[in-house]
Amino acid sequence: MYTTLMPKVWTDTIEAHRRAVRDATLDVAAALVAKGGLRAVTMSQIAEDTGIGRATLYKYFPDVEAILVAWHERHVSAHLERLVEIGERAGSVRERLEAVLEAYALMSGEQRHSIELAAMIHRGVHMERAHQRLRDFIRVLLTEGATAGELRGDVPPAELANFCLHALAAAGDLQSKAAVRRLVAVTLAGLQPVPR
Repeated sequence: MYTTLMPKVWTDTIEAHRRAVRDATLDVAAALVAKGGLRAVTMSQIAEDTGIGRATLYKYFPDVEAILVAWHERHVSAHLERLVEIGERAGSVRERLEAVLEAYALMSGEQRHSIELAAMIHRGVHMERAHQRLRDFIRVLLTEGATAGELRGDVPPAELANFCLHALAAAGDLQSKAAVRRLVAVTLAGLQPVPR
């Protein structure tokens, strides 16, 4: 029996390996869906394309749906991190909010999944958490903008955050960046301070 703890390097190596296997699994599953559609994806195919055994794959995920939900959660988290990064850049609050709203609208327009896949990955706790985190982030920018006099302060920021997200949901149907920018401009017009 070992009386000393495993060295940290060993633990770090195991964790790095687990992350690598998980990331490879998510990437392969997404590629298989893009190539052949949702029905063409099997645990056997994912294991084969990832280069791991099926038994190992089942240690990480119980089924294809769990893999695709985990892939989507990772994808959404990356988008949220990108939006926060954009919102924390230098500039006026209005400029930062505009950049965040435009990036969000463009990301929304890129998200075109089959109806079957969308129904699978867009439900669940991870989406509720992501939407709440995004609403909270936009609410903070709106509060900061109202305090600075750059944005309207006569409507609660939480309501305005919902307004922004619902208005920009229409970006998913737009075909060009110019159309997305027009939608963002219309949304921002609704956030202008109300003259007294």
